[in-house]
Amino acid sequence: MIKISLSKTEIDQVKFERFHHPHPFVQKKMEVIWLKHLKYSHNQICEIAYLSKRTIIRYLKDFISGGLDKLRKIEFNKPQSVLIEYSGTIKEYLRENPPGTIKEAVSVIESLSGFKRSETQVRKFLKSLGMKRIKVGTVPAKADPAEQENFKKKVWIPV
Repeated sequence: MIKISLSKTEIDQVKFERFHHPHPFVQKKMEVIWLKHLKYSHNQICEIAYLSKRTIIRYLKDFISGGLDKLRKIEFNKPQSVLIEYSGTIKEYLRENPPGTIKEAVSVIESLSGFKRSETQVRKFLKSLGMKRIKVGTVPAKADPAEQENFKKKVWIPV
């Protein structure tokens, strides 16, 4: 069982921030600290705060190691692609030699970076670089005016 003690200023901060902090995760952390300060057991805190025991223990250990400042930190996992290191090279190459298809872009990126990614991941990566897919339209064939007139007179029957 982890025991904590709060100073008078920390008590005031926790009381205020458990309802008025802008982020709900921090409010939840402050609530756990407040309940632990009031000598509730871990099981009771689990029921009141709707959190797992591991989460409560992690919040309490964070408080012990870094105080309220550590509880106020919000760190979300933001994975980064390995291709970010090669983004300049890839962007430069694709601006000079635009690929016709995503499959072609996949092979170009694999040859430049050495990392093979799926078509979906390449689409996302290219979008993050500010590139977008441009659909190619068809170019109409040159019309022969004499043949059109011939068609209108002989084949086409106006209704």
